[in-house]
Amino acid sequence: MNITKATLILDDGSKYEGFSFGAEKSVIGEVVFNTAMSGYLESLTDPSYAGQLMTLTYPLIGNYGVPARTVQPDGISVFMESDRIHADAIIISDYSYECSHWNSVNSLAEWLKEEGVPGIYGIDTRALTKRLREHGVMIGCIALGDDVDEKAVNAQISAFNYDEVNFVDKVSCKEVITYNEGKGKKRVVLVDCGVKHNIIRCLRKRDLTVVRVPWDYDFNDMEYDGLFISNGPGDPDTCDAAVRNIRKALGGNKPICGICMGNQLLAKAGGASIYKLKYGHRSHNQPVRMASTDKCFITSQNHGYAVDSDTLGHDWEPLFVNMNDGTNEGIRHKNKPFFSSQFHPEACSGPTDTEFIFDRFAETLFS
Repeated sequence: MNITKATLILDDGSKYEGFSFGAEKSVIGEVVFNTAMSGYLESLTDPSYAGQLMTLTYPLIGNYGVPARTVQPDGISVFMESDRIHADAIIISDYSYECSHWNSVNSLAEWLKEEGVPGIYGIDTRALTKRLREHGVMIGCIALGDDVDEKAVNAQISAFNYDEVNFVDKVSCKEVITYNEGKGKKRVVLVDCGVKHNIIRCLRKRDLTVVRVPWDYDFNDMEYDGLFISNGPGDPDTCDAAVRNIRKALGGNKPICGICMGNQLLAKAGGASIYKLKYGHRSHNQPVRMASTDKCFITSQNHGYAVDSDTLGHDWEPLFVNMNDGTNEGIRHKNKPFFSSQFHPEACSGPTDTEFIFDRFAETLFS
């Protein structure tokens, strides 16, 4: 077996040498880390990872392979979170060339090659993660071959600015798509900022017709009963069109719920500010407390920005707080049925402790 050497170079000049196991091409992006022990299938197909090189801290990856791309009649994936891989690359410690699972039909390496996504293994991901935690997320490049032109790579890294790219526009749908037409008891507009398919599954499961619209679509003249704002990649400050449309909706009383990017855009529409976290929250085990209660939940998260709770207007208040660093994990309006979560209540893959968020949204629609 021929194995190609690969090198990860960060914008601080540090290098990590390993081997290629995906598509054999170079790539530049924001290097982040995810501490989940499983779920590489769901994470790779999560649109929120667009533009990022995803480091998995769990050492052994690939051992359960990849299932067939099974799609329901309405186009929603059965096992994946979108119709393709969105992460620009995957960085791991130990790749399992042998895989075994009851629904596996492909290896992770074969899947990456089919979709043109690079993978690198043999990296000391503990050392890499420690550097990212101390320095913060960095721009990095995966370069292939024994003789890497570091000067050229560093020039490319210097020219790349993750925060200035509107990744939401890259991953959002381009036209209006309706799910459960004629079957749902209420009609919900879903603003697609990079929606995970399990959000749509969770809404359909609650007898809702879902009208999925592009991120910058003005939905305010549509007939609908509630508004849902999805997760998505990149800097929320690049999504002014969505914020303006959401701000119009705040003038009414129709229920509004947001997840992840949706939390940030709802907060911005309400007048709050957003800031970038040092290295973000990307894991399946973030403890979150519901404000003004002793209730704490284990949550799945994937975000690099946060709402500044101190800038919330007088009509708004925090709904959830992160127990690790005190950052905002959700907001709610004091008088209207508007609320959101920074974490993922649809949590695919796991945990499912907070799926009640969808129940509460549905309850506000039917009340």
